[in-house]
Amino acid sequence: MRFIDEFREPELITKAAQEVRRLAEPQRHYRLMEICGGHTYAIYRFGLHDLLPPNIELIHGPGCPVCVLPMGRIDDGLSMTKDPNLIFTAFGDMMRVPGTHGSPLEFKARGADVRIVYSPADALKLAQSNPDRLVMFFAIGFETTAPSTALTLMRARAQGIRNFSVFCNHVTIIPAIRAILESPDMRIDAFIGPGHVSTVIGCRSYEWVAREAGKPIVVSGFEPLDLLESIMMVLRQLNDGRAEVENQYKRAVPWEGNRAALKAMADVFEPRPFFEWRGMGCIAQSALRLRESFAEFDAEVRFQLPGIRVTDPKAAQCGEVLTGTLKPQQCRLFGKECTPEQPVGALMVSSEGSCAAYYNYEHRKAALTTLAPAL
Repeated sequence: MRFIDEFREPELITKAAQEVRRLAEPQRHYRLMEICGGHTYAIYRFGLHDLLPPNIELIHGPGCPVCVLPMGRIDDGLSMTKDPNLIFTAFGDMMRVPGTHGSPLEFKARGADVRIVYSPADALKLAQSNPDRLVMFFAIGFETTAPSTALTLMRARAQGIRNFSVFCNHVTIIPAIRAILESPDMRIDAFIGPGHVSTVIGCRSYEWVAREAGKPIVVSGFEPLDLLESIMMVLRQLNDGRAEVENQYKRAVPWEGNRAALKAMADVFEPRPFFEWRGMGCIAQSALRLRESFAEFDAEVRFQLPGIRVTDPKAAQCGEVLTGTLKPQQCRLFGKECTPEQPVGALMVSSEGSCAAYYNYEHRKAALTTLAPAL
């Protein structure tokens, strides 16, 4: 398959890994953060960290939108299910994210009308086919998914659909990167930039990272060769003493971004003054809310939400893992009380969460290796 098979060619992967090892100067320690949860998943799935020399450390960033959503926002969204006339809709990876009183899936088991949709357009169709019910879409995601929510809201207004609303939890990547760089505990040499987000916002948005923070950033695709080539590009910059924005994912990412998508977002959304991120606290201008012109579709306006702020379970060290202070396996609950089947923390829910990715591709592999002699 084009753009997949050729990026998984074993011979090319071997050569790329050899070049990475050649570029990694033995006296240096390289700390590279892959911002995107999709990259974290790919790194573990394809075992890429096993191909890297020990002096290259990959740090898993806060690029999974499900993982950074604080528990209070989940509780706010689920509070709407008290209305028996409401249909609660969300993406599948939201279904098992734990709130204070359970996940959306558990609320469904208790009788709430909770449904998985594959797009906000599916939620709008539900509203059209159920004119006597209220349909709420739990919108989540970075700039990757925000345009589809914006276009759906435009369509709802154009078609006069009044029983549809959106609980907006879209977050934006640039303020999160700035917060990471301003954290006193962060020691990062360079970034592997998010591929999906960058298809919308482009590469120019990251120029300040190189200019102001002096950190290289390479926007990367998601296949093994994409990531290895991106690491090579980062190493060359670091070895040369350069800090630039480079685009490895040129087949999908335009330098200026997707202007039509950006315009749709600007027409429908505006920045929130502050938004709380799990493990990172409140970050200014880091999330989106509906503009006043779309207030009739805003679930936060339509419903009386409690505005809950809840401290995450202290035993689950999601915050430390999200900010790169701990590795997933160093969390006290990892692989014991907290597993993908019974998640305590959000990082174990989504396939793009670093804990779930590590558990599925490293923890289980290690367990099978240990059991192999007995078998």
